[in-house]
Amino acid sequence: MENKILGLHHITAIADKAKRNLDFYTKVLGLRLLKKTVNFDDPGTYHLYYGDEKGSAGTILTFFPYEGARRGLTGTGMITEIGYSVPAGSFAFWLNRFAENGVPYQQPAERFGEKYIAFQDPDGLQFALIASNTPDARVPWETPEVKADVATKGFHNATLTLRDSQATAAILTEIFDYKLQAQEGNRQRFATDAVEQAGIIDLVDAPNQIRGMGGAGTNHHIAFRVKNEEVLTHFRDKIASRGLNITHKIDRNYFYSLYFREPGGVLFEIATDNPGFGIDEPWDQLGSGLLLPPQYEPRRDEIEAILPKLD
Repeated sequence: MENKILGLHHITAIADKAKRNLDFYTKVLGLRLLKKTVNFDDPGTYHLYYGDEKGSAGTILTFFPYEGARRGLTGTGMITEIGYSVPAGSFAFWLNRFAENGVPYQQPAERFGEKYIAFQDPDGLQFALIASNTPDARVPWETPEVKADVATKGFHNATLTLRDSQATAAILTEIFDYKLQAQEGNRQRFATDAVEQAGIIDLVDAPNQIRGMGGAGTNHHIAFRVKNEEVLTHFRDKIASRGLNITHKIDRNYFYSLYFREPGGVLFEIATDNPGFGIDEPWDQLGSGLLLPPQYEPRRDEIEAILPKLD
């Protein structure tokens, strides 16, 4: 169990307007704002984290909202859909909620024997709400409008669209210890038995589809979970031994990370459970203040003047 990939840790995407992003994910979708910080490489841009009560791995969705960003193009070499687990029987609530809030959505369909609703956020980022065949005991974040009996419980799966999935599948199976679970048409489903939830990756072969272009409404990277820094080092050595270019350990305040681009073009991250989101705010106040990494704290006044207002 120690040297295992424990399913998904988080997924990071790009947005346009920060206030619109915040309102959609906290008010419409009903996620918790976990952290309000900045992009470590561009402190004039927010880095917003959403998830469950304590930011459990497998529930964390993060955004870089660039005001006025061009709309990206979803295509190959990308994470093209994020699947959220929802309780069976919640579809009527979500269909009504999407209709009331002007959220683009499709009528329920079925994939791998599971019912789902496809929808988009205000920037066109693609999602699915999935009534999983596997019982999901995770306790969701609850809001006055989105109660626990209908709320999202965290990730169910993520879909990667590729010109040719063979080399990506090898990374999943030979390095991450995922196994091919099923196939429908050009979609293959891989899963890990290391965790009960947030452990599924779908690979879609689309050899004739145009390559994706980053921008608002596209995913930036996908992060896989490990227990700690020791396991992180194990996977760094394992990935480097295959000739892939992987970063050294990077401190992201709430976890430690490695990054590499898998052969199909998707940016993969491996992130630790430690130290978690409770290191700089009380649990009942997560997301309440602007938190800056130490290197930017001396520039707080300047950064706060640049960032768009979220109130």
